[in-house]
Amino acid sequence: MRIALGVEYDGSAFCGWQTQPSACGVQDHLQSALSRFADFPIEVTAAGRTDAGVHAIAQVVHFDSPVEREAFSWVRGTNTFLEERARVLWAAEVPDDFHARFDARSRTYRYLLVDTPVAPAVLDHRVGWFHKPLDVAAMQQALEALRGEHDFSAFRDAQCQAKSPVRDLMEARVVRAGPLVAFTFRANAFLHHMVRNIVGALVYVGAGRESASWIGDLLASRDRTRSAPTFMPDGLYLAAVEYDPALGLPAFPRHPLVDFQ
Repeated sequence: MRIALGVEYDGSAFCGWQTQPSACGVQDHLQSALSRFADFPIEVTAAGRTDAGVHAIAQVVHFDSPVEREAFSWVRGTNTFLEERARVLWAAEVPDDFHARFDARSRTYRYLLVDTPVAPAVLDHRVGWFHKPLDVAAMQQALEALRGEHDFSAFRDAQCQAKSPVRDLMEARVVRAGPLVAFTFRANAFLHHMVRNIVGALVYVGAGRESASWIGDLLASRDRTRSAPTFMPDGLYLAAVEYDPALGLPAFPRHPLVDFQ
């Protein structure tokens, strides 16, 4: 039987999603916990591979199991053996041809940033930080140029292995809640470091270093070397993965830090 899981994790506790020889990836810890619970080697496939330091509140994975368990058992049993900074939130049986990555219609990332003179202590590793106030209106104006289907080479990491730099950015917005600045990006898929590179460029705009029109010029140039440095991973969250509603996958619970608006 094929099972899908909803997973959340604190990215600062791991070296990224993908399995590593040192077994430091979220995938390593999840596979180990599942295998101990099922008493059978299990490998999982995820909707998206997050980098070191990047969090997830709505990661979706699938795996095949030779043993049957109730959905609540997959949740409780796996969490018994799982590192406490990662948790299975729900489990559901899915069709044998379901694929967590290829069946995803879109993915949503949120980036949380505080623009305060001093870097936060309590929210360390939970949010990004910039030392000066940012102009949210200017950043929102700049984002208009990124919506839709474009070649995002200007925001693509040099090590990106995607076959094409073209992505459809369906949603791009930024809002402020006090000192917290929240960016939301929804696309069919993302390039390596794409969100963090966009945020880095937007911070240049928000700080007044570049004009809002610079983002559109940068996009058109397709030149990564003209852009800002990749922003820190701390404030980035995989916040949603969209599938065909007919699958009936369980909803993720609202998260107090990311779903505030």
